[in-house]
Order: sequence, then structure tokens, then C-alpha cells
Amino acid sequence: MDNHTKTKGKNTRRAFLKTTGTTLAATAVGMNMAYGATDFSSKSKTLKVGLIGCGGRGTGAAVNAVNADPNVILTAMGDIFEDHLDKAYSVLKDEEPDKVKVDDDHKFIGFDAYQKVIDSGVDVVLLATPPNFRPDHMEAAIKAGKHVFSEKPVAVDAPGVRKVLAAAREAKRKNLSILSGFCYRYDNINRAAYERIHDGAVGEIRSVSTMRFGGELWSNPRQPGWSDMEYQLRNWLYYDWLSGDFITEQAVHSLDLMAWALGDRLPVKAIGTGGRQKRTDPIYGNIYDHFAIEYEYEDGVKGIHLTRQQSGTKGRNSVDVFGSEGHALINPASAARITAKGKDWKFEGERNNMYQTEHNEFFEAIRKNKPMNDGEWMAHSSMLAILGRMVAYSGQEITWDEALESNTHLGPKFDEYAWDLKWPMTPVPVPGKTKVLKS
Repeated sequence: MDNHTKTKGKNTRRAFLKTTGTTLAATAVGMNMAYGATDFSSKSKTLKVGLIGCGGRGTGAAVNAVNADPNVILTAMGDIFEDHLDKAYSVLKDEEPDKVKVDDDHKFIGFDAYQKVIDSGVDVVLLATPPNFRPDHMEAAIKAGKHVFSEKPVAVDAPGVRKVLAAAREAKRKNLSILSGFCYRYDNINRAAYERIHDGAVGEIRSVSTMRFGGELWSNPRQPGWSDMEYQLRNWLYYDWLSGDFITEQAVHSLDLMAWALGDRLPVKAIGTGGRQKRTDPIYGNIYDHFAIEYEYEDGVKGIHLTRQQSGTKGRNSVDVFGSEGHALINPASAARITAKGKDWKFEGERNNMYQTEHNEFFEAIRKNKPMNDGEWMAHSSMLAILGRMVAYSGQEITWDEALESNTHLGPKFDEYAWDLKWPMTPVPVPGKTKVLKS
């Protein structure tokens, strides 16, 4: 789970058509008129932003958004919990007093807050709720003609991934931009290293291994008056139906880096293991604390992913790309080195704030009427994590197609959410017994 800092200019995560010819120009304008995307090419035209999900990640994304363009303001906020919204508003108003213009009647609370934000007159929405809500929120935002920033992952199950893929296709049709929260793709170190890898610096890629090792995270003790639903929502990290387990919620960053190295092609199948060895207290819900997954691709290339969340253990965040002519070692947002053909390369360029860069590019794309759309690859990267969870939970080998086509849905139906809904926690998965595929 990401924490955020509060200071402008620092990372706010984890602490905090140019056309030629009148025919093409007319076509672009026609698309905007037909599908609802507004022309913001004039920088004097204000872009209004709505925040859906007011936790630390949402607060950080809002800071990045309003700093991405001189004429961007935050005008609406929504969250399930009033205390989350109030805290975020206070931080944002203190941080960016001239860019936070959220009147009291544009502060929305409850399960329908997302729709009220979308309908409030905003142009851009920032989706930063727990992941299980994201597919429906994205679908609603794109349907309403809004540009979307979506935190990772985009879903916790295959039906959600399919819904996001459909929304991404609709966004392209409507000339709308979608920005992914897979922020490592916007870091200068990674971009420089991956450009060389894709240009053949290590030769033909034979395997990619990723490691994401870290400690245990926060939990909120149950308070008098909390329903079961509220308790689970306030501790959403630890319930598979809300977070998708930590391989989906956090370690998915590493799987996205693996996918990027391999040109975002899809694996054929996966097999692996996982379990709940140390983090066994009931406060940790029903998720695992470690996974080890092997992904196999058509040409025999293997992707290996190892991850754990266990306190007192050595931390590591790395990507190793092994090729026919060399090796690349990348520590995302920290360092990169490529050793190949008897030569070494390491990143020595200008560092950047990847969280700010992604929003800068997002709002620039909106201004230029040149939509960016991360939708397909961010959905597929999220599905890599879901597939990894499925093989670990079940102990079975599962193909990509079996996983993506599965109708196994985690959690209640979207229109069933209510504070008094008693959603039972499923048992901790047992490999060899737990079933994960539903036709």
C-alpha cells in the first residue's frame, strides 16, 4: 500500500492531434463533437478535476494533477468515508490553496459518491479507491466522457479486467485519455534502461525475474459501531475481494515491469505457489504473505516473480533481464545497469519525479487533443497478478485464456453495496482444494 508525503516537488507516493491539412483537422473536431471529448487546446480553458477515493494515494494524485498544468483545479471529491475526505481536503487545501476549489456541495460521501463526482461538471477523474471498485468507476467515467487517471491495479478479477478492456476501447472511440498508475514506466531511469533493452542491448531476452520483498503494512483496529462491511473497507488490504491480495495490490508493479521488458506480450500459462506463513493473525483477513510464480511465454521465455510481505525480512525491489548477449539489472526509480558485449552501461542522467511526470504527460495529451491510452496494457499487467494469485491459491497450472475468460467474481455485485451488507470472508485459500475458475 502506498504512503505519501505532503510537500510539493517531492514524491507524493508511499510516505505521501497536431494534424496537417483541413480534412484531418475536421475529422478530429468531428470525433470530439460526436463522442463528447472537449477541446482543451486553449491553455486559458480550465480543466476541472474530480477525486474519487481520498486516501493517501488519491491525495497524492490530486497534488500531481493540479501541478501538471497552470490551469487545472480540483473541484469535486468523493469517498465512502467522510473522515477520509475531510483529511484529504485539509491536506490539499493547505498544500495548494489556489488550486483546490471544492465547495461543500461538491464533497460527496457514500457508495454513490463516485457517480456524483462524475456528474459534478468535472473534465478529469482520478480513480484511487480500493481496486475492486475500479472497473465500474472507470466504466462510468468513460461513459460520461471524462478523461481518467486510474491507480493500479485496475481490477481484482477477470470480469473486472474485461470491463476495463472494454472501457479502454470506448475511450479510444471517444478520443479520451487514460493514464495508468503504473508509475515506474514514467521514471527516467527505467525509460532509459528499457529503451536500450528494447533496442537489443542484451540480445534476445531469455528470461525476466522480478522480486518485491517488503514488510508488513498498516491495519485499523475495529471500533464500536463499525459494521462488518465498514471494518473490511477500512482494512481493505487484507481481503481478497477488495485488494485482490497483495500480489495484485502492490507487487503488480513488478509484474508490470516484467511485461514492459517483454514488449507487453501475453504469457501462455503460469504455475506457482504461495501461502500465509507469518502474517496469520485474524487482522490480516484472508490473504497470503508470499508468492512465487513462473509465467511461460510461447517461445519458452520464462518470467519469474517472487514477492513477500513479512516484517523483519530483507527488502528488495529489482528486475533482472537475461538475454543472449548480456544482462540488465534494474532497481526501479533507483538505479539501472546493463552488462553486455564486454561493456557496461549505467544510468547517469537526470532524475525525475515519476508521479509528477505521468500527470504532466497526461494533461499535456489532453491539451494537445492527442489522447494517450494506457488502458490495454495496464489491464493486462493487472491480469498477470490475478493469474499469479489464481495459480497460487489453487496449486494448479492455469493458462492465460482460462484465467481471462473465467467468470469468477470476487465480492458482492456492484449494486449490492450497503453498510449493513454482511459479506462473509472466504477462508484462507488452500492449494489443491481451493477452486478459482468459474465458467
